[in-house]
Amino acid sequence: MNSYYFAYGSNMNPERMRTRGLEFDQAIPARLEQAELLFNKRAADAPHRSYANIGFRQGSVVEGVAYRLCDERQILKMDPFEGTPRLYSRDIFTVHSSEGPINAWVYVANKAMIQEDLKPARWYLEHLLAGREFLSEAYFQHLCQVECVAE
Repeated sequence: MNSYYFAYGSNMNPERMRTRGLEFDQAIPARLEQAELLFNKRAADAPHRSYANIGFRQGSVVEGVAYRLCDERQILKMDPFEGTPRLYSRDIFTVHSSEGPINAWVYVANKAMIQEDLKPARWYLEHLLAGREFLSEAYFQHLCQVECVAE
């Protein structure tokens, strides 16, 4: 059985994933339908800024990267980086790719960490933009327009 991780935030940067020790043998474009990208997860290390999150919204799509993990235990390496289970919860969702539907691990911010009036830092957004090869041009351009906080 293949195990996948769907990244929609800073982990869309494959180099970041390698640095974090995630072992994967494939990275492909994927979409989570009926969802929208939000920057409303309060950063635990800097409460004046945010990290990426998803919210569920009819007719919307979140684009990202589906990493095929070398084994199912690889996802456990991500939990400390995501602050699971305190900051983000990890669940399985169906994402869509050129290879068809894939069941993938997805991190979703816990309600206690959500704050609507925050923005990401520019350095954080740059990690999302590093995933350009996996994104449609329209989605990439949308990310380029995200307003960031001054650090």
